[in-house]
Amino acid sequence: MTKPTLVLLAAGMGSRYGGLKQVDPVGPSGETLLDYSIFDALRAGFGKVVFIIRHDIEVQFREVVGKRFEGRVPVEYAFQELGDLPAGFKVPEGRTKPWGTTHAILAAEKVVREPFTVINADDYYGRSSFQSMAVHLTSGSPDLAMVGFQLKNTLSEHGTVARGICTVGADGYLTSVEELTKIEKTSTGARDGDRVFTGEELVSMNFWGFQPGVFPDLRASFTGFLQRAGNELKSECYIPATVNELMLAGKARVRVLSSRDPWFGVTYKEDKPRVVESIARLVANGDYPAKLW
Repeated sequence: MTKPTLVLLAAGMGSRYGGLKQVDPVGPSGETLLDYSIFDALRAGFGKVVFIIRHDIEVQFREVVGKRFEGRVPVEYAFQELGDLPAGFKVPEGRTKPWGTTHAILAAEKVVREPFTVINADDYYGRSSFQSMAVHLTSGSPDLAMVGFQLKNTLSEHGTVARGICTVGADGYLTSVEELTKIEKTSTGARDGDRVFTGEELVSMNFWGFQPGVFPDLRASFTGFLQRAGNELKSECYIPATVNELMLAGKARVRVLSSRDPWFGVTYKEDKPRVVESIARLVANGDYPAKLW
């Protein structure tokens, strides 16, 4: 049985956070959030780790992060670069913003040949999320998969967040996902402009499961995005929008998986104390050792 691969989106410098938050310690022995994700993935049966980073952070990332895992699990690196575009397209003058998560995942095409999970490097998803995804990816099912979380448990007290708002059918399959980029917490739930939410809605936190044959469809979707918006300076091609496009075209079905664990992450610097406290509580409860490695 082929072991699935864990792909971590770690190319962002964290503009709202103000630094390279992927290497910011939150655990009692200096662990980062991605340490906990990799620890959970390995005990769920994942067999390889791929970091999607940028060349300009490669030295620091390999030294601070990569070397901790290279003796424990096969590790590969893929690089998301602004100028890595399909033939016939070029970066518009003045653009510095990355092209989004679909573009980031495409960077891993040359090193991923197994069923794989894509996650954010700076989020905590919990052990059961990786367990349920590993079961799906090794089941032989051709379906895509997503682990969903409740919106109210994914908001920040310190600013807006981007979330994929999901609709799920009675059969447990995703019917739509809409990426909203400025969701803010309110006293009664959340809102994004005129859109109001109760907080009970299911959202995508970029915990996706794919088969390696998905890359041509991702590439076609990204090419279509460039044709529509490639001359804009800040437009991004998000993986929830790409998955939604594939579903509407009848090219994919997405099984929605549940997790018993809470999600938490560091979007803003002010979020960090709550994350440190949450990790300490999990360690005290015996979910993790005080020192992972």
